[in-house]
Amino acid sequence: MRLVLRNVRPWGGDLSDAALADGMIAAAGPKLPAGGEEIDGAGAVLLPGLHDHHLHLLALAARRQSVDLAGLTDPRAIAERLRAAPPGAWIRAVGYDERASGLPDAAMLDGWVADRPVRLADRTGALRVLNSAAFALLAGQELPPGAERDADGRPTGRFWREDAWLARALPQALPDLAAEGARLAALGLTALTDATAHNGPDEAAILSGAVPQRLVLMGSERLEAGAGYQLGPLKIAFDERDPPPLEHLAARIGWARTAGRKVAAHCVTEAELALYLAALDMAGGAVAGDRIEHGGLIPADFVPVIAAMGLIVSTNPAFIHDRGDRYRETLGDGRGEELYPAASLAAAGIALLGGSDAPYASADPWLAMRSAVKRRTAGGAVLGPGQRLAPLQALGLYCRGEIAAGAPADLILCEGLLADVLADLTAERLRLTLIGGRVVFRSP
Repeated sequence: MRLVLRNVRPWGGDLSDAALADGMIAAAGPKLPAGGEEIDGAGAVLLPGLHDHHLHLLALAARRQSVDLAGLTDPRAIAERLRAAPPGAWIRAVGYDERASGLPDAAMLDGWVADRPVRLADRTGALRVLNSAAFALLAGQELPPGAERDADGRPTGRFWREDAWLARALPQALPDLAAEGARLAALGLTALTDATAHNGPDEAAILSGAVPQRLVLMGSERLEAGAGYQLGPLKIAFDERDPPPLEHLAARIGWARTAGRKVAAHCVTEAELALYLAALDMAGGAVAGDRIEHGGLIPADFVPVIAAMGLIVSTNPAFIHDRGDRYRETLGDGRGEELYPAASLAAAGIALLGGSDAPYASADPWLAMRSAVKRRTAGGAVLGPGQRLAPLQALGLYCRGEIAAGAPADLILCEGLLADVLADLTAERLRLTLIGGRVVFRSP
């Protein structure tokens, strides 16, 4: 199939055409010969498709079928929302904020809902909590290491970073991934990197081909190359609350080197970042393509170290918007320049990629770009103004590449001039999203 885009402005340049065939850009230039279907771009800007470099697809799709507790800090309001959940065997809840009642356990959830199994995730995604009705369904199973116990050895109902184990132990219907892929295409996303640490063969089988986007899968040592996705780095996730031994992290990095894989580590806090850098050093140093995921808190002293190691930072600018007011409460404005920094990293020559971490922040890449430019919280405060990126830099977190013959035909068409796109940074300008030369979204 051949498709010709007429009267478009690649990267905002002069009017041109682009012929797409066999999933690639076959030709680019003015007044290309006719042949196949044609779409008149009417002078719109043609850009490479957007790539979300860090999200969690299954969790994002599952959230659509869950009770959303985000923003609720009154325990009575939480209980009311849980009790109002649609009928069904389970209540699955997400986005719990510990400011409501601290860290919940089974007893607390029982006080809210006792007659239906409840599985609750906190706002970070690190904690899962079961009420007693849900915990009873695990009878006879050996609990995993992340199942918390009290001083007397009794399970509390809390599970730390054990979502993969819980998914196997308490299977539920798969979420609608195709619908999620369509929603992401409507935002201009043509490629996704799933950064879920426990991804293995089972998750790869579920995700491969389930969304229209090109897919990169990070994951565990069990994940291997396969059809329908590109094998990404070994994902290393740990929590400063219970950090693994340095030697253990270095051994995992050593395994990745033997397997020919890069590594990408979850580093939200300063302690997590320091441990990862030390593990890389113990394992023989970083290699091109190794990544820091999130970079949630990077003090200035770390910047030259990261630059010297050649690490990529996959940052999440939308957290400044979505959680910025909370950061101001807990850390104060004084550390704003260290929160998801961007400008200082770019100035040091550190490569930056943009990711949403959805569903733990908004999946909208345009919101993330605006956040990278304005550093404005949802409440209107400016957090770390010295870390602002220029609009073209912010676009470059998600959008890069040439529009030329031989490049993949993964493209978006946006109304207006490039200056207009950069001034707004909004999905409202999106007219078309194409993946492999096929239109997967067309604005009404």
